Amino acid sequence: MSHDCLRRAMLVLVASAATAAAQPNPVPTISKVVKAGHLLDVRTGQWTDNVFIAIAGERIVSVGTTAPASGVPIVDLSGAFVLPGLIDAHVHINDEPQLRGPDYHAASAARFAIIGVKNARKMIDAGFTAGRSLGNNYFSDVAVRDGINQGEIVGPRLQVSGPMVGGTGTHCDYTFLSPEFKYNDEAVADGVDALIGKTRFVFKYGADWVKFCASGGVSGRGTLPDDIHLSFEEMKAVVDEAHRRRKKATAHAHGTEAIKLAIKAGVESIEHGSLLDDEAIQLLKEHRVSLVVDLYNGEWIVAHGAENNFSAGSLARARVLHPFAVASYKKALAAGVNIVFGTDAGTMPHGLTGRQFATYVENGMPALMAIQTATIRAADLLGWSDRIGTVEPGKFADLIGLKVNPLADPKALADVAFVMKGGEVLKGGGRP
Repeated sequence: MSHDCLRRAMLVLVASAATAAAQPNPVPTISKVVKAGHLLDVRTGQWTDNVFIAIAGERIVSVGTTAPASGVPIVDLSGAFVLPGLIDAHVHINDEPQLRGPDYHAASAARFAIIGVKNARKMIDAGFTAGRSLGNNYFSDVAVRDGINQGEIVGPRLQVSGPMVGGTGTHCDYTFLSPEFKYNDEAVADGVDALIGKTRFVFKYGADWVKFCASGGVSGRGTLPDDIHLSFEEMKAVVDEAHRRRKKATAHAHGTEAIKLAIKAGVESIEHGSLLDDEAIQLLKEHRVSLVVDLYNGEWIVAHGAENNFSAGSLARARVLHPFAVASYKKALAAGVNIVFGTDAGTMPHGLTGRQFATYVENGMPALMAIQTATIRAADLLGWSDRIGTVEPGKFADLIGLKVNPLADPKALADVAFVMKGGEVLKGGGRP
């Protein structure tokens, strides 16, 4: 198509959009109303009693204390504490703790997809109506996301990264098969040009984010969490390619120097951030990079890793690293870093993720802020603040109901009684 033809086609599209915008919007037909005994404004921490949330299709139409007209179906949560659906910004939807070492590589793409379907339901049952899955082989996370979006399976709204991008023998290269096989994980490459190619590869097959390994980690072998696994030039090449595609980049980064390099390379978020010094904290703030902290995951691995197929080396690294991760979290919290809720579920079991709210609070975070990390802050990181994270007109009708006030007892967020996603009740019916 010539430049002139393309320009005319674009003008026609713009004119059509303008005509459509000029048409009056029809008044939405309310399909149901949720009666909330106590509704939390996650921005202010204020509770409003006896609130009616009117829903048309998937969206919230109005929120107020005026009862709806008779004849509209009511979901009665008059005895519940109601919040927006929660968001877990770091999961592995197609993974589970027992898949360690050779067992992980013995699993087929079909097996990973089935695990993902199971875990998607577990996320919903735990009250997480949205999330970000960061690192899954064979694009099995893309399959789960698309199945959810097509209404074929039950699960949260997902953004996914596909396979992790990294260098040979790094934390992102989990193979460690006999060298005779000459096999690396599918998004592993070395050097700037090759890593740009792998970044294009993950986007080609449906990734929303690119995740790369800036440092070593707990799992795998032959590396330490504070190892630097890519050069600055390699990190920047991956990030720049993502931004050229109007996509986002995040870095697995435990080690101090790797964290700093990834921030300077332009990532939107740092995953884990276990070894922070003052300079790293300052860079997080200056560059407005979110820190996604999986604090409960470390506790769980130390307590239960041995019975879940974690190697002796992984357990040793976890035991040494976890106290440093807690200290870094406390420093970041005190400094005002933008901490976002992420659990690394898949490394720990899906379904237990709500326990992390209490862990955040026990280590110094106010209860309201803990809820904000999994609502407004996570929605902002995902670029979905216009659709999730609060209970407001125009947003998706994603709601959870609790039996206990979570501001008084954050452990209540580990026992979600009611879940609605897009106006559909997926757990707990409420009283008719």
